[in-house]
Amino acid sequence: MNPLDRIDLALLNELQRDARQTVQQLAEAVGLSGTPCWKRVKALEEAGVILGYTARLDRDKLGLRQCVIAEINLDRHAEDGVRQFEQAVAESPQIVSCYATTGAADYVIQVLVADIQGYERFLHDTAFKLPGVSHVRSSVVLRELKSAVRLPLAGPAPPDSGAAGAGAARTGSKARPRPRRTPPG
Repeated sequence: MNPLDRIDLALLNELQRDARQTVQQLAEAVGLSGTPCWKRVKALEEAGVILGYTARLDRDKLGLRQCVIAEINLDRHAEDGVRQFEQAVAESPQIVSCYATTGAADYVIQVLVADIQGYERFLHDTAFKLPGVSHVRSSVVLRELKSAVRLPLAGPAPPDSGAAGAGAARTGSKARPRPRRTPPG
């Protein structure tokens, strides 16, 4: 696929803002007609830039109130042991993210469970049984300040427009006119 242009970035920003938009709504937001918009989205999907579409869920309402960040150290770093560990992590539904890191820990994982007792069960039933684990250091999250799912594409997107208006205007495409605001009183 060719490098992403401003229209592609505007489409991606819009889809990150609201992936349930119709092709027509998306096209209007980025200053395209429906067919070229649809073709660009399909090209982004086929190139693997768009991996899929999903719904964001409220974990508190689903009973997953306890978030724990854990640093994991392995006792050996042979390729087979690392592969076994990573496969076991991928199969654990409570582990919602895992990063191989530099520094004091080999891996950092994010675990979601109902409560601290659920995390204790996770430790004994899962974490301590993961292949090659020699040490687990846990940090209980007191409060989540930010949980971004949007990737930062070409700077922050303005509210409601998802950067589409500015991107469309720079490419010479037809953009929606912005309403004028009159100063109060």
